[in-house]
Amino acid sequence: MRIKWFSIVRIIGLFFVLYYHFFENQFPGGFIGVDLFFTFSAFLITGLFFDEFEKSESFDLTSFFHRRFYRIVPPLVFSILIVMPFTLIINRDFLTAIGKQITAALGFVTNYYEIFSGGSYENKFIPHLFIHTWSLAIEIHFYIIWGLILFLLAKRVRKSEGTVNQKIAILRGQVFVVAGSLFLLSFLAMVIGLMIGMDKSVLYFSDLTHIFPFFIGVILASISGVRGLPRKFKEKIEQQSTKQTIGIFIGSLILLLVLGFKLHFDSWVTYVFGMLVASILAATMIFQARILHEKTLDIVEPKGLTFLADISYAMYLYHWPFIIIFGQFVGKVPAALLTVLFSTLFSTLSYYYLEPLLRGKTVPLFFDQSKQLLGKSKLTLEAIKKPGGAVLGILLVVMTLQIFRAPQNSQLESSLWLSGIQQDADALGTLEATLTSAKSNQYMIPKGVSVIGDSVTLGTREYLLAHVPNSSVDAAGNRKMNEAIEVMKAEIASKTLREYVVIAVGTNSLDDYKEQTDLLLQTVPEGHRVILMTPHDGSADASYNSEKLAVYERSLVNQYKYITLADWNTLAKAHPEAFTGTDGTHFGGNEVGGALYAQCINDALKAAEKTPTK
Repeated sequence: MRIKWFSIVRIIGLFFVLYYHFFENQFPGGFIGVDLFFTFSAFLITGLFFDEFEKSESFDLTSFFHRRFYRIVPPLVFSILIVMPFTLIINRDFLTAIGKQITAALGFVTNYYEIFSGGSYENKFIPHLFIHTWSLAIEIHFYIIWGLILFLLAKRVRKSEGTVNQKIAILRGQVFVVAGSLFLLSFLAMVIGLMIGMDKSVLYFSDLTHIFPFFIGVILASISGVRGLPRKFKEKIEQQSTKQTIGIFIGSLILLLVLGFKLHFDSWVTYVFGMLVASILAATMIFQARILHEKTLDIVEPKGLTFLADISYAMYLYHWPFIIIFGQFVGKVPAALLTVLFSTLFSTLSYYYLEPLLRGKTVPLFFDQSKQLLGKSKLTLEAIKKPGGAVLGILLVVMTLQIFRAPQNSQLESSLWLSGIQQDADALGTLEATLTSAKSNQYMIPKGVSVIGDSVTLGTREYLLAHVPNSSVDAAGNRKMNEAIEVMKAEIASKTLREYVVIAVGTNSLDDYKEQTDLLLQTVPEGHRVILMTPHDGSADASYNSEKLAVYERSLVNQYKYITLADWNTLAKAHPEAFTGTDGTHFGGNEVGGALYAQCINDALKAAEKTPTK
């Protein structure tokens, strides 16, 4: 029995995720589509659990795991095998640690792999091709944990006295209580983690903090259902009109769209309210879709909706690596169109042919040419063993070769690593010079330029030292303004902070960027001139903290005469060629980018010569 209109829920979840990954700046909160998937998936398996118990007064855990395996694993394996040949046409940097990525994806531990490797959709230098499988990892972990809990609950209730209906009622109540408790545990872990300053990517990827949408779906299943429905839900169906049902569904969708346009990955609102509200709205839509099914028994669900819902999971698997690959050659819109085209093609092949054949089913051929070529109207696994085995062998060879030729670190990461080593070595030399000349410099400010920067600066450190006269550079990946303050304090204490202080951080700005910038300016000792270098993030729009910081730094020039602006934000946007083959923010190893960056600082230093010191 297929419940009509559930297809719409699946399609909406897919749309949110695709729109977010295609046009992140326009739809920054589209990642909540994953929470919709989580909620729906948990609702569905729990609802089917109640149906199974009602029919047999038992729950076959082995069959449950078997069904989940065949639904999730084969499409995942197919997607990896099919995507890997496309990596032959892109920069080798995108193959960085690809073997580990594939292992993590197939082992369903991508979420923890990304946590330990510092991964994120938002801030990765070179995006991982299979980072999106983090959600499958959490889903599989949920299936294992929840499947075992359902098995134990079913076993316990089965032994109780009463009719099947009475046992089902008891079971629904117990599921509600257990799911409610686990929901609170997970959601509170999310909030507490945010309060104590845990990295948002860790909160997003972790099982403990991001499993709560599943339990919202479970709670929904305990009060409604898939086939078997509790009495109160049947009464709700009778009481509510079709117009009300459609109205509530559309209203929930509109609110979800508002969240999609307003939420941001790095905002605390997302973690305290956003994902929770999105999951509740998803549950509301599922609830209304189930009612609408009963209200429209004489209406057939359009085949287009059914088709898109059928391939939605496979579409999710293919879309991310394809948008990364095609995005290296064409603009966003053509890349999105190519991604949809290829994802739809391979998803259709996967869902309607490869997956059924693997399960031992016979599939029909739809084209006369195919029937004539094969001499039959239906396909079986036996019939395609030889050609299928040959294709599989080729795909495995390509994947293996790509894994072996993959670099362990991208060029950018290697550049940052080498710059960091050189910086540490230079720091020892600076310290030695300071110690030997401490007496003469005790009451003097060293001449020259102190550059304090983040990963963008670190990637071009050697170029800056060679092209910004009498300069020192202290830079680090993911450095924030508060950390820049600590670096400056250390240089003040060691009397190595030079006359001109260039602050080139802000790409990783947090919500307190104003307070931290003001504190930095207060920390600068008298006798110095400050150059504020506005940050540039290639994926940011006006709502990002890095862009807000750039605006704020421009305003400070008019307030303090000792501040000069190095407007890298504006200069970088005017020269996209500086970021060719990069993530749009970093340009390590690109001489065009290094020259522009150094020019931006040198021009500001010339202007600063005419300003008073603090």
